[in-house]
Amino acid sequence: MSGLRVVPAFRHGRERLYVCREDGSTLAWYDRETGRVNLLGEDSRDAVLHALKPFLTGPVTVGPPPVPTPAELARLTLHPDDDLAPNRPGEALLVALDRDPGPAHRLRPDPRRRALTAEQTVGAALDGLEGAGWHTLHSLPLPGGDRIHHLLIGPGGLFAVHALYARKARVLVADPMVALGRREAEPLLRRLRAAADRAAYALTAEVRPLLALVGPAEVTVRPEPRRVRILADTELTGLGRLGGVLKPADVEALHGMARDRNTWERV
Repeated sequence: MSGLRVVPAFRHGRERLYVCREDGSTLAWYDRETGRVNLLGEDSRDAVLHALKPFLTGPVTVGPPPVPTPAELARLTLHPDDDLAPNRPGEALLVALDRDPGPAHRLRPDPRRRALTAEQTVGAALDGLEGAGWHTLHSLPLPGGDRIHHLLIGPGGLFAVHALYARKARVLVADPMVALGRREAEPLLRRLRAAADRAAYALTAEVRPLLALVGPAEVTVRPEPRRVRILADTELTGLGRLGGVLKPADVEALHGMARDRNTWERV
């Protein structure tokens, strides 16, 4: 069998190498993360492995694609317009800035740009936990125009994460108020708890609120806020060590529910 092409692609956050015939039909794909070559036909095994040889690293498993789990089947039935998993960190802000970039020259920086930096920084840190069994969904829309910046789902439970730009600022947290530098304090923790409660209602599972501060110079918390966890963006990787709350099957099931736009329409 000649003329096979190897085509790289990303699906559901994973890099795959597809082996295709000249007409574009797929014979197999190689999942780098799992080290598995999934064959759609045993008769093409030798040709597929020969085409993939320059790309294979370490031991690999070769065989037919695994039978999809119930969570994977549910995901596959989602209409693309209802699937929130492709949302980028700060998706809503990216769309808003694309529609209305604002004036080219302004006296003060556009606050949307700083908010976007915060969501992208936090989103990148949370996406880095995927290898430890966690999933992150970004920019989840809620009725009324509200959003959950990031929803983190994994062995340690569920977290509704709010990203706050605090570059080189002193942050004072006095539940429910949060103040950055000399700016007027806002009841941010109250809003964050409300968003987590809405997520818990939608998913019928406990969701804990988490405030992620991006680049703070100093953080003062008095007293310890009720229910809300507060971390700097550089501390978020520590969440990957949490466990004992959800089993892998529960993580996948909750992720499948949360990525469906219809889940959030009645909260």
